[in-house]
This record gives sequence, C-alpha cells and structure tokens, in this order.
Amino acid sequence: MSFDFRVTHTEERARRGVMTTAHGVVETPAFMPVGTQGAVKGVTHRDLESLGAEILLSNTYHLYLRPGDDLIARRGGLHRFIGWNKPILTDSGGYQVFSLSARRTVDEKGAHFRSHLDGSSHSLTPEKAADIQAQLGSDITMVLDECLAHPAAADVAHLSMTRTLRWARRARDRFLALRDGIVSDVVVSNPGQAQFGIVQGSVFPELREESARHTVDIGFEAYAIGGLSVGEPTDVMYDVVSKTTPFLPADRPRYLMGAGTPEDLVEAVARGVDLFDCVLPTRNARNGQLFTSAGRINIKNARYAEDDRPADPTCACYTCRTASRAYLRHLFLAGEINAGTLNTLHNLNFYLDTLRRIREAIAFRRFESFRLAFHESLSRQPLES
Repeated sequence: MSFDFRVTHTEERARRGVMTTAHGVVETPAFMPVGTQGAVKGVTHRDLESLGAEILLSNTYHLYLRPGDDLIARRGGLHRFIGWNKPILTDSGGYQVFSLSARRTVDEKGAHFRSHLDGSSHSLTPEKAADIQAQLGSDITMVLDECLAHPAAADVAHLSMTRTLRWARRARDRFLALRDGIVSDVVVSNPGQAQFGIVQGSVFPELREESARHTVDIGFEAYAIGGLSVGEPTDVMYDVVSKTTPFLPADRPRYLMGAGTPEDLVEAVARGVDLFDCVLPTRNARNGQLFTSAGRINIKNARYAEDDRPADPTCACYTCRTASRAYLRHLFLAGEINAGTLNTLHNLNFYLDTLRRIREAIAFRRFESFRLAFHESLSRQPLES
C-alpha cells in the first residue's frame, strides 16, 4: 500500500482527511502517542487500540542505541518486533541530539554525540538517519534537522535553517537510493515507507517561508513544522504555525512536531495542521496530572483524598468508569505502578477523544463552535499547582 493523503472536509483552514500508509489508514487530524522505545510507557498495545490510537511515534535515536536498528531489522522490522500492526512514524533523532547539548557537536556533516547510556561516541548524518529508519521499517520517516533552542538570533536561525535544507536534500537522495535498491548494505524493512521534510526557521516568519518553499521544492511525501515548543511563548508558536502552513501543499499532510497541550492542538488544527505528537499526556500522567474537560487536576492534592467522583465525570474511559479520584490519589501516593497506568489511560483518551471530536466537528462544519466551547470549558477551572 503506497502513501496517500486525501482531504475530505474543510472549515476555513481546518481540515479533515484520510492518510493512507503501508500499514493502514489514519483519520486526520490525528494524535500520535509517543512510544519512545517501541512502547508507550505504562500501557499495552491492546490499551492503545481500545482507546482508538491509529498511529504511534517511536524514537530513532533511542532505538538506534538500544536494541539497535540492525537487530530490529533482523527481527523483521519495528512493527513485527513490537507487535503493532498499525502505522508507525519515527523521528530522525534530531530533537534528542538538540536536547543533549552538553554531549554533542554539530557540523556540516551531521551531529556527533556521546550516548546517554554508556558514553560511546556516535555520528548521526542525514544519510545515517535515513538508513536507521529504513531498517526500522516505519511507515513515515523524518529527515535529520537541526533544532534550535529559543531564543535564537536571526542570523543564527538563518544558518541553521539553510543547513537543515542541505541536510534535507541529502536525506531525500539517500531515501530514494534506498527505495530504488541502490544501497546494498542496509535492510529496507518496509518498501512502502514515506519521508517527511521538516520546516525550520525559529520564530522568524521570513525564514519559515524560505524554509517551506525550498523544502517543498526538494519533494517529500509530506511536511512537518519543527523547532517549536522549545520555549517560545504560546502566542508566538501559534503565529509561526499560522504563517507557515500556507506555504505547504494543501494535498499533503502537515505535522506539527512535539506540540502540545490540548489547547495547542485545537489552535493548530484551526491553522491547518493534521498530525501531532507530544509526551505531555503520558509524562504528566506519571506525575499525577490529569487532563479533564474542566481543566487540569493534580491528583496528589489533599482535596481529592475523599473525592468519590471520577477524574472527569464527562469521560467514558476505563479509568473514569472504574476509579475514583480518592483511589487514584491513594495509588499515586503509594507509588503503585497502576497509578501511572490508570492516569495514562485517561490522559491518552482525553487527547484521542479531543481529536475525534475535532474531526467530527469539521465534518459537520461546526469546528469554530467546538473551538470556542472547548476553550470556554477549560477556562472554568484554574490550573492547579
């Protein structure tokens, strides 16, 4: 099955669509739970399927270091290795290299870093990132890009953006060589792979436009907006997204990498974005923070010690059907593994259900009404500390 994307409904800039991959179909806008090392922390693939997850994100950097892309290729590719038969997107490892600022250097060839596991030295080039992902056999692969921290000066951002463009050209050439069977020493575990280009340019609209135009000229199956959710104010992120999506093809998916809160997802959809990933629902769950229709709650707070209500009375997930706030608080304070699992199930359900409701709203041309009601509902309860 080859990669394809079709927009089925629109409302202003919001889009609903169907993305077809080698391992199945994804309805967009879609949220991808983050399975860094081939697993979403705290839950099973059975749980994810019951929640309606159609696509997972896995991490190239971590899987390369452990257990190794060679081993995964010998096991038949990532889908077979982890027992997930639906679509998988793998990142390039660029963000992890960015976050390892004390352990890496970057030059024209690529990124050079020391493993966080054992201190061993490694180099990640655009070609190497493509090779690793070919062996993993994901359905969607990302080019290696350079991600800058915020704030960044305009001249620094320009140099970084143009380097990302040069890397993108090299990554595309390597991807096509792998697809055409020209490379003999790399196992291509999934012949139906697609490759996404990444738009960079920090918070500067003119750099984002330049990056988008040149990345589209290279020619990828789809395009991502990278380099956001790295410390910039929320309104700045929204502005950058709003000024970038018009330069991306309307007939290709648009992926906002690493963002964000439920509010961010709604606002990015309003600006024409189709795909999302973020660690917030799972990470915050393990720290006791739950996303609800009335705002976020921290389940460890004493006010919930004798609260028999579910985390979110409007939610139909397994956690809200079976566990009270009092019980969730007890599990969290007792350090029970089940606390992370139940909290994660709820948070992922909230994210995935929010995207389901967005798709439905767009189909019936009620997205703007949904958007206003969503923000109003979340604003009724202040964020808890």
